[in-house]
Amino acid sequence: MAVESDEADSRGRAQYAIRDAPDENEARFTVEEAVEKAGFGRFQWRLSILTGMAWMADAMELMILSIIAPALRCEWKLDSWKEALVSTVVFVGMMCSSAFWGKICDRHGRRSGLILAVAFVSYVGVLSAFAPTYPWILILRGCVGFGVGGVPQSVTLYSEFLPKKARGRCIMMIEVFWAIGTCVEVVLAILIMPKYGWRALLGVSAVPLVLFTLSCRWLPESPRFHMMSGNPDKALLTLESVCKTNGKKLPKGRLLATGSVESRGSIGDLLGLQMRNTTLLLWLIWFACAFCYYGIVLMTTEILQELKEGTCDANDQCSFNCRDLDTDDYVQLLWTTLAEFPGLIVTLLILEYVGRKATLAVTIFGFALCTFIMPHATSEKATIFCLFAARAFISGSFQAAYVYTPEVYPTSMRAVGLGACSGFARVGALITPFIAQVLIRQSQVAAASTYGIVALLRLKIIYLKTIGGYKYKL
Repeated sequence: MAVESDEADSRGRAQYAIRDAPDENEARFTVEEAVEKAGFGRFQWRLSILTGMAWMADAMELMILSIIAPALRCEWKLDSWKEALVSTVVFVGMMCSSAFWGKICDRHGRRSGLILAVAFVSYVGVLSAFAPTYPWILILRGCVGFGVGGVPQSVTLYSEFLPKKARGRCIMMIEVFWAIGTCVEVVLAILIMPKYGWRALLGVSAVPLVLFTLSCRWLPESPRFHMMSGNPDKALLTLESVCKTNGKKLPKGRLLATGSVESRGSIGDLLGLQMRNTTLLLWLIWFACAFCYYGIVLMTTEILQELKEGTCDANDQCSFNCRDLDTDDYVQLLWTTLAEFPGLIVTLLILEYVGRKATLAVTIFGFALCTFIMPHATSEKATIFCLFAARAFISGSFQAAYVYTPEVYPTSMRAVGLGACSGFARVGALITPFIAQVLIRQSQVAAASTYGIVALLRLKIIYLKTIGGYKYKL
């Protein structure tokens, strides 16, 4: 997928694209028109795999939180709040870095920012496997979170090569890699945790990140970024590569270099008069998404551990009021993790037919219903089913937000807008461990009901018409 620049015709057209005084009667086309002309073909399939690898690795690094935290609690005899802090520091790092990575991508390119973020995560991910003490695991996992904050930019890069009609479904398709990543992590836990422990799991989980970094020589840069950076010649070469790979031809005429004078997005633009209300509402929606999604992920292992507490026999190694999860527990965890797939599939099917807002509303209501029912389940199987259904609903809802957000913002603000939303979501994510891993030890009803209430509040936000009398674009 690397863009070749050695063809004479391409060079000629590139130079032609940047003339200062074009003929007014000459045909012209934009980047968006070229992407539409290229359609969805081999180029997008290859890009799906590359960016999907980054997305899968991101999912693995976050799914691992629900696996290693209970293990650390048992091994190092940690209080519940210290166990929760292991997850919280990751989200603190993500919150602090999301806007940072958005700016890096807007200034230096989506491709460069994504490669740098993934390479950094792979490095500190391997280092965290050698953490000797509790403070060190906090520091290193916090660094992992800082790098992971840049991985969602893969969605921005991917979306800018997609025709409008296919954008929603295609972004949902790449989200399948997230579901694959979470399931792969649990399978690795089944194979590694009982025999080799959490350190080996951390090391092996960094392998997909390393593979992505090595594969990045084929990752293209966004033509929209080239246009906004004043490099229409590079944008044209990229677009020609896309069309050639897909067996299509560019529109006739000259590439219109209007993007070269557009300003790159900033936090100030997001909070400007035109976009302020929209941005604030999106931040609240993303806050609730992350709070509920990561809450159900973390709460699952805590519930599995709680179901087994008090059942230790002479052969079990129980200490500090906890029991190490065994292979059967991880298999149960895998069943709940597989809920990501029906959640994504159902969301994909209804997204284009009932609309973005209706999809967000239906999925979040289903999640709230499951969380209210779960504490009152009368058997272990019923509890697992509620966890499965809740995760399916919130997974679909979160991915719908990923589809919807880039469509709300203009191109020049898309990367920083998505980065800021992702960063604000981490506020919810860094709070949720203290509900899912601390409050649940006091009352499962209180913990589960907290998530149900937040979900219902998010449902109300989706259908707000104004804020302070002012309408918003949502």
